[in-house]
Amino acid sequence: MNSQATRVSGPRLLLGLAAVAVAFAAADTYVVVLSLPDMMSSVGLSVEQLQRAAPIISGFLLGYVAMLPLIGRIADLRGRLPVLVVSLVVFGFGSLVTAAAYDLPSLVVGRFLQGVGGGGLVPVTLALVADIYPAERRGVPLGIVGAVQELGSVIGPLYGAVVLVVGTWRDIFWINLAVGLVLAAGISTLRSRSPDAPPRSSSLPRRLDFAGLSLAALWIAALLLVMRQPASLVTSVRWGAPFVPFGDATSPWWSQIGLVTIGLGLLLAGWLLCAPKPFFAVRDWWATVRQADLLGALLLAVLLGGVIIAFATADPQVQVFSPAGPYCLAVAVLAAIAFAVHQRRAAVALIPRGSFARRPAQGALLVSFFVGAALIAALVDIPVFARVSAYGDSQIKAALVLVELLVALPIGALVGGALIRTVPVGPIAAFGMALCGVGFWRMSAWDVNALHHLSSSVVLVVTGLGFGFALAPVNAALLATTDAAVHGVTSALLVVSRMVGMLVGISALTTIGLRRYYAVSADFPSPSAVCGGASRCDRYTNLLQGAGVEQLHAIFIGASGCAVLAGLLALVLFRGAATRGTSPLIGITG
Repeated sequence: MNSQATRVSGPRLLLGLAAVAVAFAAADTYVVVLSLPDMMSSVGLSVEQLQRAAPIISGFLLGYVAMLPLIGRIADLRGRLPVLVVSLVVFGFGSLVTAAAYDLPSLVVGRFLQGVGGGGLVPVTLALVADIYPAERRGVPLGIVGAVQELGSVIGPLYGAVVLVVGTWRDIFWINLAVGLVLAAGISTLRSRSPDAPPRSSSLPRRLDFAGLSLAALWIAALLLVMRQPASLVTSVRWGAPFVPFGDATSPWWSQIGLVTIGLGLLLAGWLLCAPKPFFAVRDWWATVRQADLLGALLLAVLLGGVIIAFATADPQVQVFSPAGPYCLAVAVLAAIAFAVHQRRAAVALIPRGSFARRPAQGALLVSFFVGAALIAALVDIPVFARVSAYGDSQIKAALVLVELLVALPIGALVGGALIRTVPVGPIAAFGMALCGVGFWRMSAWDVNALHHLSSSVVLVVTGLGFGFALAPVNAALLATTDAAVHGVTSALLVVSRMVGMLVGISALTTIGLRRYYAVSADFPSPSAVCGGASRCDRYTNLLQGAGVEQLHAIFIGASGCAVLAGLLALVLFRGAATRGTSPLIGITG
């Protein structure tokens, strides 16, 4: 079903559920901030082995970003609501695997699935806003979506902290599972009330597939037994034998219960593929995936995966790339060339030809990239500045410095969305990014005592408001100048552009900062010369602190440049984005 023909009952309630889903998935991005040490210890890693735990973070990012274009295109072909429901179910299943994880690979797989499901919610919700509201009324809904997405960065760590007070890190993901399933059920219920939703577009047939659902329940129960290894059963004389691995094997899968679980999984897959009316129409969805250009999606996923692994696994304070970064980027370049060739030659391309024919649509990708590059400097380097200057090794106190910016950001998103109805999107976005530019410029003059003064709070709030002002205008410019039939894939690419901007931005800004640090510290005398023969003293520590502050000043100046550039691009490229009285173009086909 083409989504632009969909009329949905209770659009405000539907958008509310989708927004809650986006907020919850966004919170999950940040929920590991406090729970990561406990997650590491549960899979046998110590705090000193942080680099080995990097896949817990990068796995989520890989799922979140690499699969976005394919998910967005499927939403264009199959409809927004079925994809929202499936994304929530995948997110919920990923939460289940994460909660039950017993080693690092299973933990990474769970986080990857969470990323796939959570990432698919954002572009589909943006496209849904365009389906429900005409161009002149999209500002506030887009502002709400932008606000709740950024609110997740505040809610995530707080949510994790509250759960950890009364439970364990696993409880966070059990709650995620429950919330994901409840939201999926709510959206499915609203969709079923839509008078023109054809039964073929849903993964749930009218008659329940009791055999398939029973098989799925048995498989999930067996899966949990294998992964969690309940002590009361494993140590039981009567019930423990099925859990004992065969021979010298150590894997829980090479046991009676493990092989039964694998067999149930194969039976379930066979049922979904061969049954006339399974509870999930795998054959229909697979046909849609192939129609969406699977090869193109895989090439683009390899490209994005290479970029993510190259940048996301590096320590942003000391590294530009991870050790494998150059090789990953080489693979990404080859994948980019192959994707470009395929995109030109494919009869049905992942990104339909003409999708970005208008200048504001192209501009939205560019602006989103530089917004991401500036935003990552705030998220990463402001807490680093707090640790270098005021709070020493207290990561929690340093992270709390960001609260003022992160609270102001969703407020700015709502205001920016409301302004779209009366003000062109270019000036709104440009004004917002100008505020960010001024904020970062002021940060570049902070001294080691700056965070103890009220003026730093003003700077943080202004910067957060500036980022918020830009969110809805960028989304509105894209949706107003692309066809409704490609809103899913174009919105997905907008999110991808911002995420890639964040990864490339932190690398480029880190390079600038490190060069400044080495330039300043090159003239330092040796520690023994400063400290009268001692290897370290307060005076030498103060010198290093000053060099660190200079490093961060250089980064803030670079972030200011990114913000100003984003504003100028928005002012120039968003001309012609009719967001105050016309509907989106009609006529571009897949």
